[in-house]
Amino acid sequence: MTKLVIPSIGPASSVQDGGRFGAQRYGLTPSGAMDRLGLAAANSLAGNALLAPGVEIGPYGAAFTARDGAVRVGLSGAPRGAEVAGRVVAWDTSVTIAEGETLKLGMARGGSFSYLAIEGAIQGELTFGSLAVNARAGLGSPYPRPLQSGDELSVSAASVKVECRIDLPAAETGPIRVVLGPQNDEFGDEAISLFLDSDWKISATSDRMGYRLEGPVIKHLHGHNIVSDGTVNGSIQVPGNGQPIVLMSDRGTSGGYPKIATVITADFGRFAQIPAGTAFRFKAVSMEEAQAEARKFAGLLRSLPDRLGSIESFDLNVEALQDANVAGAAVNAMDVQTWHVADLMTPD
Repeated sequence: MTKLVIPSIGPASSVQDGGRFGAQRYGLTPSGAMDRLGLAAANSLAGNALLAPGVEIGPYGAAFTARDGAVRVGLSGAPRGAEVAGRVVAWDTSVTIAEGETLKLGMARGGSFSYLAIEGAIQGELTFGSLAVNARAGLGSPYPRPLQSGDELSVSAASVKVECRIDLPAAETGPIRVVLGPQNDEFGDEAISLFLDSDWKISATSDRMGYRLEGPVIKHLHGHNIVSDGTVNGSIQVPGNGQPIVLMSDRGTSGGYPKIATVITADFGRFAQIPAGTAFRFKAVSMEEAQAEARKFAGLLRSLPDRLGSIESFDLNVEALQDANVAGAAVNAMDVQTWHVADLMTPD
């Protein structure tokens, strides 16, 4: 059996897929990838179903070693430096790790989560149709916890395929879009304006259950307790201290704090990727716009296999490049005789 061994990996890294659904009425949270686009793009590169199980890698670095056979993987999500046996690997591409070689990944840049999908997907025992890890609930496979150094993933041996890249659209910019409610009537107009017109930052104490926001205090009209009702990914609760909490993939299925707004589906992954301490704003949109953006996002996911293109691998001889005069007729900027225009234009 081919293995992908993990010599080192940072915190907040786990096996995730599209999540488990159909049991929220029993209090079972869906979990799943924080950034579904990142997971789906990585799986497309690896030749898997879009939301097949992959490794969600937190902000810090990681390393993966192929054992008992070569392993082919796809890399997407928040970009980071990558190399195999000293060879630089471009982001948003697939790469085959030969037996005994190690893929090394650096820190995430401009985001929080990267995704490593393995050709043939990760093997494990399904719980409610999913391998997604929820550490608080002790759910997930092959390890019902965050990944640790020394863990091994059972995988399929790499096939013989040309490596590929994926052409993703430019990342959206601008405010994170929300639909107000369902308890926005628990807040006055002044509080809602403050929520929408202020800069917010994600606290370093945030996790997969909820992102705590740092910013102005949002005051309630009638206190901070309501009869507990259902939540969804992106629900923005406002507890008694007035500091909002955005519920994420490992959220509870119900809650008793008023929810001032909900992050729209199309922006949830983009929001999840915001690094702690980075300022951002919210923008209110209509339900109709949110639904249109959700359909557009679903269409983007379906289009990912059509965005693949083959790449040809080559070995770069760095020593030969250093010895070559790739600059051509080099000049000295301090010596006018080497670049003077009149000299260059003088006829023979």
